[in-house]
Parts: sequence; structure tokens; C-alpha cells
Amino acid sequence: MIPQNDYEDLTADFEEVAQPSRTYKLDLERKRIVGFTDGREAIEQAIYKALSTERYDHLIYTWNYGAEIGKLFGQTIPFVYSEIKRLITEALTHDDRIESVDAFSFSHVKQKVHVQFIAHTIVGAIEIQKEVDI
Repeated sequence: MIPQNDYEDLTADFEEVAQPSRTYKLDLERKRIVGFTDGREAIEQAIYKALSTERYDHLIYTWNYGAEIGKLFGQTIPFVYSEIKRLITEALTHDDRIESVDAFSFSHVKQKVHVQFIAHTIVGAIEIQKEVDI
């Protein structure tokens, strides 16, 4: 006997709720955790951590977390400029709080590429600067 279901009675009796972004606050100068942070500061910290973590190198993180910036080491400046935009965008847009990344500008001094960009988040635009060794 096959059970019969009346699909008209199936309604969602739950509501999706966004989780707060409250997390431990990193004190990068003293290399300590000091309390908690939330909101804009938590998103800035998440951006810093995602761009500072090499993707696929740490078992504790999923394969979606981090950036593959290490593969740019030893590459030519034009290649780095073209790839770093894609790598940063890919690393950051996995976070639900970051809607888009744009307004990239690049410069380089010797073996360091300086990149500036704007991350559009749920709390507004955040200007980010990152230095990459090549």
C-alpha cells in the first residue's frame, strides 16, 4: 500500500533567522584574544582572516575558506594583477555578510604588490588594503 499525501497541507512552520556575527576579538599587535566583537569590526576581522589563511593548507577549515594567494609567489606582475582580483573576490564572497568586492587598485614596490579594494557588506562599504609578497 502506498501512502497518500495531501501536499496542500505542507507549509513551512519555521522562520529563517540570520545568526549574529559575534566572534572572538583578535588583538593582532599583542597576538591575543581579548573579548568579543560584532558587527562591522567582526566583518573586518573575517576579511583579514580569510585573506591571511591559505586555502587547502589547514584541515580545520573547509575548502571554501581562505585565499590561494600563495600560488602568486614567483609570478610576473601583470599575472599577479589579473589573478589577485579574482582570488580575493572568490575568497570573500563565500561569507554571507559580504555582498560584493570591487574598486580594485594596484601598485607594487620590488617584490610586494599593494592592493586596495572595497568590500560591500551588510553593514556598508569597507575599504581594505592588503600587501602580497610575490
